[in-house]
Amino acid sequence: MRPMPSCPLDPRIKRVWRINDALWLTVVWLCCALPFFFIGLASDEGWACLVSLGFTVAYILLMVLCLGILPPIRYARWRYELSDDFLDISRGIFWRKRFVIPFIRVQNTDTRQGPILRAFGLSSVTVSTAAGSHEIPGLDAQQAEILRDRAAELARLAREDV
Repeated sequence: MRPMPSCPLDPRIKRVWRINDALWLTVVWLCCALPFFFIGLASDEGWACLVSLGFTVAYILLMVLCLGILPPIRYARWRYELSDDFLDISRGIFWRKRFVIPFIRVQNTDTRQGPILRAFGLSSVTVSTAAGSHEIPGLDAQQAEILRDRAAELARLAREDV
């Protein structure tokens, strides 16, 4: 069996994941809990305030889980490795996934950088094949460009060998 990939993500990705999860959880909480809260205030309906309270308790529990517990585990499980013949990606907390992408199958390589990643100086590298695309998130911006260029070059060389 092939050994696990050896390259970790940049540690700053944990803060990016926390910010992203906090934003999404807050938006979902606002959309779910606030309408029931306002219904409870406007009509003196006790059940609506209880539903709002239930959403708030779930929001707090999910914030603790997604901001405190999951990011270090997620970071520890994310690995990648670039060899001359393939890109090896391993990820997942409960359901482990491992992708071995031969460069003969690679069609396109890209870097991506949203506003949160940009604030931390990070980028994501996407490798596309006919079957789909695979992303390596949270690499230093310079490292991401080097990885993207190296993967594109290895894909070009693999196509020339055929």
